[in-house]
Amino acid sequence: MSSPPGDVTRLLVAWSKGDRDALEDLIPVVYGELRRIAARYFRHERPGHTLQPTVLVHEAYLKLVDQDHARWQNRAQFFGVAAQLMRRILVDHARTHRAAKRGGGMTPVTLVDVAFASPPRGVDVIALDESLTRLTSLYPEQGRLVELRYFGGLTIEETGEAMDTSPATVKRQWTVARAWLLRDLKGEAKL
Repeated sequence: MSSPPGDVTRLLVAWSKGDRDALEDLIPVVYGELRRIAARYFRHERPGHTLQPTVLVHEAYLKLVDQDHARWQNRAQFFGVAAQLMRRILVDHARTHRAAKRGGGMTPVTLVDVAFASPPRGVDVIALDESLTRLTSLYPEQGRLVELRYFGGLTIEETGEAMDTSPATVKRQWTVARAWLLRDLKGEAKL
C-alpha cells in the first residue's frame, strides 16, 4: 500500500479517540489507496459496469467515517473493513442490476485469476458472495482472508497483519479457501 503505515495508524488512533482533525488529515492519505483498490477491481469487471470506482470509494468512505464507535488499531484493520464494505456495496449493486435485468446476462465465476489475487472479467459477484458466505459460515478465518485478498486487494503480508497471523499461514489458508470456493462454485463442495 502506498501511504506510510505509521501515518495512517497514527491518524486512525487519534480519530478513534475523538480527534476530528485527524479525520480531516486522514482523508487525503487513505483516499488514493481506496481508489487504487477500487480501480484494481474494476479493471477486471464487465464492460459497461454502471458503478464506477470513484462512486464505490465514496460510498465505502462515507460508511467508514460514519462508524463513530470504531476503535481503529492500524492501517490493515482499516483497509480490511474498507474491503468488507466495498464487497457489500458491489454485491448490493449486482443484486439491483440483476433484478433490473431479471437474471439475464450473468456469467459464471471462475477462480483461475483469483490465484493471482485478480478478479476475472465478468465475475458474478452475487455467486461469489453467496459462496464466500457459505465458506465464512464454516471457516470464518478463511472467509475473512478471501474478503481481504479478493475484495480488498491486500497482499499476503498485509492480510497477515490484518488477521494477526503469519504470512505462511495466510498463504496456506488462501490456497485452501480458493480451492473450496472453486469447488463450491462448481457445485462440488461438501459441507
